[in-house]
Amino acid sequence: MPTYGYECLKCGHHFDALQGMNDKPLQKCPKCGGKVKRLIGSGAGIIFKGPGFYATDYPKQPKSGCHTCPKGGTCKH
Repeated sequence: MPTYGYECLKCGHHFDALQGMNDKPLQKCPKCGGKVKRLIGSGAGIIFKGPGFYATDYPKQPKSGCHTCPKGGTCKH
């Protein structure tokens, strides 16, 4: 279930609510009972696609003369 951010129009209180995607938006502030609005962009998750975010994504170059690595490269064993 996504988390949605809300802001009270009366007192300015910011809060988050865990709701299903088909649930109706909240109407009242839990602090003062005033009207609230759902904030744009809240509840969206971060999606990482593709390689290149971690050091393990890049192959190590073999050392020259290493018996376990291909010839011509430098090894880091």
